[in-house]
Amino acid sequence: MKKPLESDVTKISSKGQLIIPVKIRQKLKIKDGNVFAVSAVDNMVVLKKIDTSINADDLKTLRAVEKAWEDLEDGKYRALSKTKFLEEIKIW
Repeated sequence: MKKPLESDVTKISSKGQLIIPVKIRQKLKIKDGNVFAVSAVDNMVVLKKIDTSINADDLKTLRAVEKAWEDLEDGKYRALSKTKFLEEIKIW
């Protein structure tokens, strides 16, 4: 059997910020910095806490992408034709 729904009343600030009552934060283990997906359904706003943990491979990929963008901006790459690009890929 499902646990009963936890509910409370709160207000939205002039900046669009919403306070999640402490009882609900404790029950859902919501902490500073948690990330939420936000959806609108009819006349409801639905929040879902999502896991944003990244592993070492994700971090390595993000750093490689960041380095590639820096190299692009510094002009370290040149434009290639489709044929030349495919030849370069084969070398890799």
